[in-house]
This record gives sequence, structure tokens and C-alpha cells, in this order.
Amino acid sequence: MSQVQNDEVRQHVRNRYKQIAISSNSDESCCTPSTSTSGCCGTSDEVSSKLGYSSEELSSVPLGANLGLGCGNPQSIASILEGETVLDLGSGAGFDCFLASKQVGERGRVYGVDMTPEMVSRARSNALRTGYSNVEFRLGEIEYLPITNSTINVIISNCVINLSPDKQQVFNEAFRVLKSGGRLAISDVVTTAELPADIKGDLDSLASCISGASTVDEVKQMLYESGFVEIKVEPKDESRAFIKDWMPGTKLDDYVQSAVIQAIKP
Repeated sequence: MSQVQNDEVRQHVRNRYKQIAISSNSDESCCTPSTSTSGCCGTSDEVSSKLGYSSEELSSVPLGANLGLGCGNPQSIASILEGETVLDLGSGAGFDCFLASKQVGERGRVYGVDMTPEMVSRARSNALRTGYSNVEFRLGEIEYLPITNSTINVIISNCVINLSPDKQQVFNEAFRVLKSGGRLAISDVVTTAELPADIKGDLDSLASCISGASTVDEVKQMLYESGFVEIKVEPKDESRAFIKDWMPGTKLDDYVQSAVIQAIKP
């Protein structure tokens, strides 16, 4: 893509998530394209339960932090330790950051980066209202992280990197900010077959975590080129149960699956 096309993609994604952030109904998931009227997703907590979050996790975060926007649970693979520094790429209203903050404790720190001002504002409000002092939300693009070199122990992300028009740059930045021995623990979508022409390249589908997905081999190659080792990209066949509801009638689960993505900075 050219820079103009990249910026068009970013602006389309930013506008969609701006609308989600300012929506008066914070208990509805927005996991389907903005043109959908199917109502298939249900409440945010119902969606997140399908993604692998426990009832304890769902009840422990500030009201309005969970927008039901993910495709998995990066907390389950991150093995976050007390005292660590965690970065969430595309932190939204702060859901995964607030969960991580409980794991790192008072000696740790959690940063959330999101390119949508309204999401950052909402996350900061959630943190202030509920007294999360070890969490900080920063406005920025995940291709150009506002984070110092070699300061992060763990990077988490939930169904966000697929939205980027320059995924290689995202992984390059992740490598830059991680400490030696730091790790990626990401939930994202990957393609398992060629997407239909009417979905591929459609901006609404891209902003809904569908048409921007890469193949497993493409993700592995990008991580390798960034310098990562111990790379694992594992599609989860069980994700077909909820992905089929993202675009009813399209058999989307024949083309896209959620995957666990893990890697280490040597």
C-alpha cells in the first residue's frame, strides 16, 4: 500500500472505533461490521465469555472497560508476573490493561496504546474512577509506539494487529520496545483460505477484524524478519463457533480463525 492508502485505512478504523467509544450503550459488543443489523453478538460479557475470559475476570474490571471487541484471551498465554511491565497494543477502553494491572501488582506497570482519542479518554476515565494507579494510557499508533526502547517485559494485544496496514512495522516496533527475553502474547485473526472478493479489501470488513488478516506463514515470516525467536502461530479451530456469527450467511469461519501468537526477543 502507498502512504495515502495506509492513512485511509487508519482513518477508517479510527472512525469506527471512535463511534464505539462514544456509544451510549456500553454493554453491546461491536464485533461485526458496522453495517450489520443481525444483533448476533449479544452483550460484551457474553462475547468475552466465548473468547475464554472467566466470570471472575469479567467482574473485576471497571464498568465500561469491556467492549467485547476481541477474538481471544491474551491473558491466558501471557504468564504475567508480579513486578513486570506490560504493554497492550490497541488497548481500547482498557479491559486487558486492567486485568494485567492486577497481575503485575504495585511494583509493576501497564501501558496501553491506542490511536483513537475517544478510546484513550474512556480508558483514562475508567482508570481514574476506579483507582488504577499502575496503568497508563497513551495516544499513538502501534506502528510508531510512544514507548522507550527495551523497557517492556510482555506485549499483549487482542484482535488489533490485523487492523494495521503495515504489520511488519508493528512487529518491528514490538521488538524495539521489548527487553531481551521479553515476549509477545497475542490473540489475533489469521486467514486459513483465500477470502471472497467481496470481503477482501472492503474497509468495513477490515475495520471489523476480517479482511486485514494475514496467513499463518505470513505472520511467522514477519516475526522472523523483526528478529523474534521461538515463534508460534496456532489457529484455534474452536474459534469458528463465534467467528461464524461475525458475518452471518457468509461462512466466514471457512476463511478466518482466531490464533494464538507467541514469540521471544532474544
